[in-house]
Amino acid sequence: MDLKISTLGGEDAGKVKLSEEIFGLDPREDILQRVVRWQLAKKQQGTHKIKGRAEIARTGAKMYKQKGTGRARHSSARAPQFRGGGKAHGPVVRSHEHDLPKKVRALGLKLALSAKAKASNLIIIDDLAITEAKTKALVASFAKLGLTNALVIGGAELDVNFKRAASNIPNIDVLPIQGINVYDILRRGTLVLSKAAVEALEERFK
Repeated sequence: MDLKISTLGGEDAGKVKLSEEIFGLDPREDILQRVVRWQLAKKQQGTHKIKGRAEIARTGAKMYKQKGTGRARHSSARAPQFRGGGKAHGPVVRSHEHDLPKKVRALGLKLALSAKAKASNLIIIDDLAITEAKTKALVASFAKLGLTNALVIGGAELDVNFKRAASNIPNIDVLPIQGINVYDILRRGTLVLSKAAVEALEERFK
């Protein structure tokens, strides 16, 4: 698969041949859903917590006598049915992580890249570097490329000026190649890869 390379100014900078094994697969929603669910589960803090009846600071005295009142037999005001009592089966601090095979994760990334390529939402930039960290100039460059909602993936080291300028632009995410992931690819409209990122991906899946 051949795709043209552009500069940040929107000019033509040649072509690059993309691997069909990475960018030419037929997207599978089931695999993508599994990977996104795995990612979001890993991100979940799991710090939600509520007190059970054993943790409530409340008197342990019997509420009222056992017999003769005509009411139900209760022994503790900490029971869940009473106001101020403990919660039954409430959330506890735990990890929401679950396992996902490495091969499924790798396939999910390939499918996400292929989905962007198939939808013509993939742009290759020759070099993600600017001389000054000026957001206004970068916004103008993105306008030439038609980028309003995009994930930009650079090489192993991001240009400091580019990263700073892009950090002020809404709906634009910038990540080094190590941070590429299925969720961020799918949540943005366009995927922008640098030449270095394409080379790193092909090396990774060789």
